[in-house]
Amino acid sequence: MANSIKKIPNPQTVITDIYYDAIIIGSGIGGLVTATQLAAKGAKVLVLERYLIPGGSAGYFERHGYRFDVGASMIFGFGQRGTTNLLTRALDAVNVSLEVIPDMVQIHYHLPNGLDLKVERNYEKFLQNLITYFPHEAKGIRRFYDECWRVFNCLNCMDLLSLEEPRYLMRMFFQHPLACLGLLRYLPQNAGDVARRYIKDPLLLKFIDMECYCWSVVPADMTPMINAGMVFSDRHYGGVNYPKGGVGQIAQKLVEGLIQAGGNIKYQARVTQILTEKGRAVGVKLANGQIYRAKRIVSNATRWHTFHKLLPQKNFPSNEKKWQQSYQKSPSFLTLHMGIQAYCLPAKTECHHIVLEDWEKMADSEGTIFVSIPTLLDPDLAPAGYHIVHAFTPHWINDWQGLSAKNYEANKEKAAWRIIERLEKIFPGLDASLDYLEVATPRTHRRFLGREDGTYGPIPRRKLRGLLAMPFNRTAIPGLYCVGDSTFPGQGLNAVAFSGFACAHRIAVDLGLD
Repeated sequence: MANSIKKIPNPQTVITDIYYDAIIIGSGIGGLVTATQLAAKGAKVLVLERYLIPGGSAGYFERHGYRFDVGASMIFGFGQRGTTNLLTRALDAVNVSLEVIPDMVQIHYHLPNGLDLKVERNYEKFLQNLITYFPHEAKGIRRFYDECWRVFNCLNCMDLLSLEEPRYLMRMFFQHPLACLGLLRYLPQNAGDVARRYIKDPLLLKFIDMECYCWSVVPADMTPMINAGMVFSDRHYGGVNYPKGGVGQIAQKLVEGLIQAGGNIKYQARVTQILTEKGRAVGVKLANGQIYRAKRIVSNATRWHTFHKLLPQKNFPSNEKKWQQSYQKSPSFLTLHMGIQAYCLPAKTECHHIVLEDWEKMADSEGTIFVSIPTLLDPDLAPAGYHIVHAFTPHWINDWQGLSAKNYEANKEKAAWRIIERLEKIFPGLDASLDYLEVATPRTHRRFLGREDGTYGPIPRRKLRGLLAMPFNRTAIPGLYCVGDSTFPGQGLNAVAFSGFACAHRIAVDLGLD
């Protein structure tokens, strides 16, 4: 597999003398799962990461004794049963493991109309909590969430691999015919359509909108039923579990396993171009001029970055134009990373909270506030006597463009205090207990994560038929694959892990390794 490359395009270009089976651009969780799965099958793999550490939005940073998660702290995929525990399976594939801490309350909602509700890990407790607020909808509540379980059970009985691989599809159909037919039935459906079959109360339907929005960034009408079934059921099946040492440990462990399996990763290696020959992807070029070549190229960047910046515009496939007519970039976030004195939090405070005062503002900038307090599960992430509070709210990059340095900092401070003032109603004394504050904007996410406009993935431009419009891993350019949140099945760590399993499986088949 190692060949010398003799042709030198120009004197400024440095060329590697190693030829890889697969090069993965970016070390987000989707990219790392792809890399580790391929390395475990014997492929020669190289991951190229533009930053200093792996993980992307599942990374971390340290300040003044605090270890902050870059993105969300509510993690699915660490269960010990079934097949949907994709993070557990990804680690197992390369013989590494990670201690996790179970979270017994997935979310504490603080919503309009006095709707103060906890989503318990125990399914029946959650249903009873919700029925207490909507006793007249008891039957509809149970029927809707039970239907989510039917979706989940279809997924959880089969290996989740590439839907682009005919032999796999045939094998799954013969092994699990009813489950496959069930998934085909739900594939074109959205959660809102299913909810309205059983539920009439408009306030309860708004709650289900929030149930979807808090992870899909769109209301129930635009959230695929397959995704909803996975999330609404797995939180009670495998549960939400927090990695000991912080979310960044997931990527660190996957890199450890990658190296043990014979793979390689290079940091501060920013890919500026995907190289093509005769229309086929054959390598990548870095910002420093270095070139690496491989049989297969995998982009863990967003599809916007991949096709608008890494490839020449003449190679822009028509199906990508069609996809971008159906999907747009989700908002980025304004993020507050806070260190606070522990006395501020009452006993039995939950780790994850969602705050909204006005239903009409749910999807607006600064409408919904997401809060994680991971030190309630892992106190070692902060100095003794202190907690981390991670609060984030949707924001668009256009609000942060064209500002002078002075105005940029002033706007960050104003926005941060608007959020803190709202959180004071739930956590009185938050302001007075503040020990450390760092504010990130969409510009921050774009700079450090390489995310186009700071986006956290695609959202539908209009109501679509479930997941039918979501692209898989292969692209119209031979040899080029995409992985991550802009491929099937979408956003979330467990979802991008699914994308990674599928991408690695498809490539392994293409390379004759599987």
